[in-house]
Amino acid sequence: MRSKNDPYKGKRIPFCRWYLALGNPAEAAVRAGCPPDTAEQDGLELLHSAYCRSYLRKLAAEPALPLRSLVIAGLARLAFGAANDAAKLAFTEEISDDALRALDLFHVVSIKHDRNGFEVKLADRQRAMEKLLECAAEAESEQAAESLLAALQGEVNDCEADGSLFPEAAPCDGVVEES
Repeated sequence: MRSKNDPYKGKRIPFCRWYLALGNPAEAAVRAGCPPDTAEQDGLELLHSAYCRSYLRKLAAEPALPLRSLVIAGLARLAFGAANDAAKLAFTEEISDDALRALDLFHVVSIKHDRNGFEVKLADRQRAMEKLLECAAEAESEQAAESLLAALQGEVNDCEADGSLFPEAAPCDGVVEES
């Protein structure tokens, strides 16, 4: 039984998910909320705990997210996520190694340092949004093509009973449109 002063309370599941994604116990521990100065030790303790070993086995047995879903999630993060830590890095005179490790620099494309200072280049949000729109249009096109193919093969579901090729536009499940 865990004590009331459990330093890892609320951190085990996020740690496991981050560890599975990153493969680095220290980075996963920081992302799960552990202090950067103890992250390496915390990560190893979490990794070797019975709960985390069991939960990691369970997660590993689940089907992996398709690459397309991961890419779309990354694009959404670039397009709509906060870049506050990148700004903090750009405007900080000196930063400790621990503070640097704790920063979320997902949006950073490159960092240049010369005698004049730092240059931090961020990912292009507008380009990320354009790529997201392309992915959405492709998904809608695939859905329409699947619906057309099903209709041509004589497979009509309840939502398509009105002959629409776009199920999202057809009322279904007993929902009646207001007139």
